[in-house]
Amino acid sequence: MHAQVLREHKAADENPLTLTQVETPRARANEIRIRISACGVCHTDLHIVEGELRPTLPIIPGHQIVGVVDELGEGAQRFKTGERVGVPWLNWISTDCRWYGTDRENLCDDIRFTGFDVNGGFAEYITLDENFAYALPENPAKGAGQVFSDGQAAPLLCAGVIGFRALRLSEIDRGERLGLYGFGASAHIVLQIARHWGKEVYVFTRSKEHKRLARELGATWVGESNQVPPHKIDSAINFAPVGELVVSALRVMEKGGTVVHAGVYSTPIPQFDYQWLYEERSIRSAANSTRRDVQDLLQVAAEIPVRTEIQVYPLAEANRALQDLRHSRVQGAAVLKIS
Repeated sequence: MHAQVLREHKAADENPLTLTQVETPRARANEIRIRISACGVCHTDLHIVEGELRPTLPIIPGHQIVGVVDELGEGAQRFKTGERVGVPWLNWISTDCRWYGTDRENLCDDIRFTGFDVNGGFAEYITLDENFAYALPENPAKGAGQVFSDGQAAPLLCAGVIGFRALRLSEIDRGERLGLYGFGASAHIVLQIARHWGKEVYVFTRSKEHKRLARELGATWVGESNQVPPHKIDSAINFAPVGELVVSALRVMEKGGTVVHAGVYSTPIPQFDYQWLYEERSIRSAANSTRRDVQDLLQVAAEIPVRTEIQVYPLAEANRALQDLRHSRVQGAAVLKIS
């Protein structure tokens, strides 16, 4: 099969991925094999290729995977061949983990991630344990047609899922105003969910195009991180890998509010005055996700339905997709179309 392989960490502008032929995997016991049609390109992929996160190399990145089941391993029975499924960042968890099956199974130590611990979706095929793949929603009103195209579904499987978990951790149900720092793939999905829940959303971003998209999707206010919004926010999520923005959020936050730092990687959070944290404000991180997060996000996204903004690239241009992501040239989410 064709795959984009990372053999050495390099800056995205140095074309770190190599398109090559590798052996097509076969499904083992309790596994399914998926013929991949689309795979989202995530900031985590960027951190991996540039070496801020360091898996064992070589590795095939990619963890927002959509495709159809084309082979069943011995004992696999959750899906039928030809069924459309998705694969997220969470790839496997040991059943011996104390948190297995709970809303904190994302914290297990014996855990594997797609495109980091095992080969991912920048390829034509992938195999995995059937318990970590997900049926994608259909729309009964359209004769069981697809709610999302393959490309539109791909960003939901990480950008959507981690954003959804961060939204829950933000405790936004206690307030009406949510601040979003950084407006990429995750934030443009979270904005739609928060608006569906009747919340006001304040977006902090530098990009003119990102500001335009935020307004188009219903943001109440759009500005930059050094600006003061017309009202204090009750909760905030920082999607940018910039620790300084956590402090920026605290400065415009109501008493008792929560800032969630949602990145898998971040620059240091700088020293700040205690007054910004005082009055029971809090900072917390969102780490990975659980299987329930994926299931609930897919259900909510189908109910709204969420509209994912995507820019599509062929598999052969995965390096260009990473470069565009690196330089904030992507509106919404980047997605690879797999032949």
